[in-house]
Amino acid sequence: MASAKYPKVVGYDLVQQIGGGGFSRVFRAVNIKEHRVAACKVIVLTPETSDKDRKTIEKEMRIHAQLKHRNILEFLDAHTLSRASTCSSNWPREGDLFDKIAPDVGVGDEVAHFYFNQLIAGMDYIHKEGVCHRDLKPENLLLDVAGTLKISDFGLSSVFKLKDTGRTRTLTERCGSLPYVAPELNSDRPYEAEPIDVWGVGVILYTMLAGNTPWDEPTQHSPEFSRYLSGEIFQEEPWNRFNSEALSLLQGLLTIDPRERFTLEDAFQHSWCIRPSQLAKQGAASLAQALTESLRTAGDMDLASPDFNQKSPSDDEDEPMLSAAHNTQFTQTLMLFSQTQSGTRYTPHLTRFYASLPPAHILPPHPRSSPSLSSPLRLRIGGHDARKEVFRGWVEVEQFEYHGDHGSFCVMQKDSGNPISWRQLWRALIQSPGVEPYVLRKRGPQ
Repeated sequence: MASAKYPKVVGYDLVQQIGGGGFSRVFRAVNIKEHRVAACKVIVLTPETSDKDRKTIEKEMRIHAQLKHRNILEFLDAHTLSRASTCSSNWPREGDLFDKIAPDVGVGDEVAHFYFNQLIAGMDYIHKEGVCHRDLKPENLLLDVAGTLKISDFGLSSVFKLKDTGRTRTLTERCGSLPYVAPELNSDRPYEAEPIDVWGVGVILYTMLAGNTPWDEPTQHSPEFSRYLSGEIFQEEPWNRFNSEALSLLQGLLTIDPRERFTLEDAFQHSWCIRPSQLAKQGAASLAQALTESLRTAGDMDLASPDFNQKSPSDDEDEPMLSAAHNTQFTQTLMLFSQTQSGTRYTPHLTRFYASLPPAHILPPHPRSSPSLSSPLRLRIGGHDARKEVFRGWVEVEQFEYHGDHGSFCVMQKDSGNPISWRQLWRALIQSPGVEPYVLRKRGPQ
C-alpha cells in the first residue's frame, strides 16, 4: 500500500499511484478529515540526486505555486520529507482530455473550438506571468468534474520575463517531446520563449482535430514534416478535410519561422477562435456527449459500459452511494462509473472493458503473486508508440460478478505517454483473438 511506504503529506494519505515518469510518481491522495482529494507528486531524493536536479524540482514547485487561473491545475501545497519532495494539486477527476478522443478521428470542430480557446486562455495567462511551459502535449491537458480544461506539469517550464520590469531573455535548454517541439530547437542557437508554446498549441489543435500528431519530429527525418514544408501534405488526409478557417489557424500557429509565427493574440483574434461557442451555451451533459462522439461512433463506449442483467440499484441494499464530488452531469454522461465486484466504482479511465473470462485467462498471474481470487492481477507495461514516444502504465484485472454475469473487469491505467496511443494499445488488446470473442458489449435496441 502507498500509505505504508510514505508518511502523511500535509494531512493527505497517498492511496493509489495514478501516474509517474522519470524520478517521480503521482498519487491520488485523500484528506479524510476535510473530505478532499488531491493529486500528489512524489519525487524521491537520494544521495545521488544532483544539486541541479534539486534546483529543478524547487523551480517547478515555485513556478506552479504562483500560477492561479481557471485553466491551470491548482497547486495546493509543497512539502519536503527526509527522502522526498512532494507537491499536491487539485485532483483532476476526469483524467486526460485526449483519453476521450478516438485515434485518427479526433473531435468535431465545435469541441476543438471550445477546448482550444480554454487552452490559449490559460497559456496567455502563463506567458503574462513571465513563464514558458515548454512541454505542451496531450497528457498534460486534464479535465475537472465540469469538463473544464486544466494545464498541468510545469517540470520543464522556465521564467523568461520579469513581471515588474518586462525585461525578457532568450532560452537555451533543449527539452520537450519530439512530436510537439518547435523546429527552432533543432539548432544550438538561443530561442524566444513564447513562440515555442505557440507551436505547441498548434500541434495540440491539430491532434484534437485529427486524432493523432502531425509528425514524429519537426525535422526532415520525418516524411510528414518534409511534405508539410513542401506543401504536398495539404492534399492529403486529414489536412484536406479541415475547414478553411481551421487550416488557416493551424498554418499560422505552425509557421516555421518563429518571427512570423502567430502570437497568442493573433490566435485570439482569428476568425476560427473569435466566433461564439455553441457548446458553451449548453450544459455539461451536452459537452460530454459531443466530446465522446467519436468514441461512441467507434463503439468504444459500448465496451467501457456494457449491458448487464439489469436490476434497479434501489433493490440492492449493498450498492454504495456514488461520490457526490464525482457525480455530475459531465461524469455521468462520460460513463465514468463502473460496476465492479464491490459495487459501483468511480473509474476515470475509459480504457477499460469487461470479459466473460476469468482474470487468469486474460492476465496469467505471476508465480509469486497472491493466489486469492479477490486480489486484482496487475501487470506493468511500457514501450514506444508509433511516434517513438515512451509510454508506461498498468493493466489491472479483477474478478467480476454482477447480477448473474461472471468474468473479469480490466482497466488499463496510463502513467505516462500519449493518451491516444494508449487507447490504440487498449483496442489492440480487446481485438486480440484470445480476448475479443469474450468481450462484453452494450446491446443494441431490441
